This record gives sequence, structure tokens and C-alpha cells, in this order.
Amino acid sequence: MKIASINVNGIRDAVDRGFLDWLAQQDADVVCVQNIKAKSFELGDHILYPEGYEGYFLDAEEDGFAGVALYCRKIPKAIMYGLGFPQCDHEGRFLQADYERFSIVSFLMPDGSDQKAKQAFMEQYQEYLTKMSRKRREYILCGTWHIAHKTVDLANWSDNQLTSGFRPEERAWMDQVLGPTGFIDTFREINRDAGEYTWWPKLDQDVPRERQEGWRIDYQLVGPNFRRHVVDAWIDYDATFSEFAPLIVEYDLAL
Repeated sequence: MKIASINVNGIRDAVDRGFLDWLAQQDADVVCVQNIKAKSFELGDHILYPEGYEGYFLDAEEDGFAGVALYCRKIPKAIMYGLGFPQCDHEGRFLQADYERFSIVSFLMPDGSDQKAKQAFMEQYQEYLTKMSRKRREYILCGTWHIAHKTVDLANWSDNQLTSGFRPEERAWMDQVLGPTGFIDTFREINRDAGEYTWWPKLDQDVPRERQEGWRIDYQLVGPNFRRHVVDAWIDYDATFSEFAPLIVEYDLAL
């Protein structure tokens, strides 16, 4: 099973830059998309239902803001829209596809432009993550978490300790998620190297991405029982339709 996660930072612009061509080449079972920045009813069928996929969307109430989507080759047994608290649901930040043995989530954390709002979201989301970790069902949580967890996860970390996305309280929150709460960072199960990034604040298209000063703020997290199923994980630096790069993980499971 191959799952891709990508923050398109505006799906219509991403489509113009080749997102659908990239999607057609992936042979991914599920593609989790964040930051749609459009109402789904405004999108054409070629975006809603690309060949071979069924698309599911959760729009933000605000125009041109947030929103998440799932492209699924196999139709899920159920779709869960939101988590039941306004900040998440009104802003279109959580969409879950349920299959027989596990669920796959497309998730978008607030970016921290309003730090109090981000902190409030984190506190409410932690309650859900704790409940999730106690269930028998397994989860694959994909998306932009807008937090670089360790110093190896961003360039110039010493200059960014008070920057949203690397503040001590945000990193401590990720310590909780990836510690006592019990989730596993699939990418770090495969790759422990520094300099692996998924987002570039000042992306220069004339310079190879891996040489630029970036942040790793996109994750696919799983429960401890899924650790053994992670086969491979990589960042697709060649996909240039967004300032974010896709994170792709392969699992030795079938939908």
C-alpha cells in the first residue's frame, strides 16, 4: 500500500502547475491533500474525480482558506468529516477514510500566524489523539502539522527557536504525541538524516530543494502496532507544483 501526503497550497494553482499529472504517475492507493483553498463545488470534475480515484473534500467556511481532501482508489467503508470542535470543522482541517482494518486521515494544523489559536487547536486535538490511541482501530495520520520536531528537521534551527513551528511549547507537544501518546513518525523509521525537508519558506526554483533552507513539517504518523508495516518512506523533491513536497510512505498492507 502506497500513501502520499501533499500540501498543495491552493489546489487550482497546483493543478495548473502539474498536480494531476503527478497524481497520475504515482500509483498511490490514497493521496491525502491539504490546503485546498477552494470550495469543492467550485472545482471541475477533473479535480474532484481524477481518473482512477474517488475524491472526498472538506471545505473551510472561509473562502480561499485551508480545507483538506482524500483521493482514494478503493472506496472507503465510511468517511468522517471533522472532529466535532468548531476550530477544526469550520476551517476544514480533518478528514478520515475508514477501511476494514484501519483509517487514513488527511490533516492540517493551523500555521501559527495566530499562535493562541494554534495552541487552542493543539490542546483539543491532543484529547482526540489520546482517545484514538486507546482504540483497537489503527490510524495513519497524514498531513501538515506545522511543527518541526527536532533540530535535524529544519535548517538554521538556532535562529528559529522563537519562530512558530519550532517554539518550545510546540516541540514539547510533538514530544507528547510521539512519546506517551504512542504515535510513530514513519519517515524517521526509515530515514534519520538531517537536511530532509517538506517545506521551504523561501523556495528558489533555480536551486535544488534539498540544498535549500527548509523545514520538515509534514508527517505520516501511525500507532506502535504499525511500526513493523512501514516498508519505505521518502520525500518527492521532483514535484514542484507547491512550495511543499509530497511525503510518500509504503506499507506492507492492502486496503
